[in-house]
Amino acid sequence: MNIIQVHGIRTYSFHGCLPEETKIGGYFETDVDVWFDFKYAALNDDLMQTINYVEINKIVEKQMNVRADLIETVAYRIVEEIKNNFTVSKVKVQVRKINPPLDGDVKFVAVIVEE
Repeated sequence: MNIIQVHGIRTYSFHGCLPEETKIGGYFETDVDVWFDFKYAALNDDLMQTINYVEINKIVEKQMNVRADLIETVAYRIVEEIKNNFTVSKVKVQVRKINPPLDGDVKFVAVIVEE
């Protein structure tokens, strides 16, 4: 099985439980790994036989624009939309909230969903 990776998708979104997160938002990064057999696409140099990276990016951007309290919720929505749109063996999504409003100097918090 092959893996397609689309990593470091950056968005400005309004996810979070704190009132300031829903008003001022923050930066997020998302990584997507999709297990998919693209052998025939590679042998035939045919985009129509594989998963277009642009479509993965669009799914992430769409779901990151739908506000949620939890980034866990967002990650699951991304996984579900990918599974609903493509025939894949497995999907792994990591969503990172950059500089979360925590007591302390925290670079990011992240969740990973793998199905």
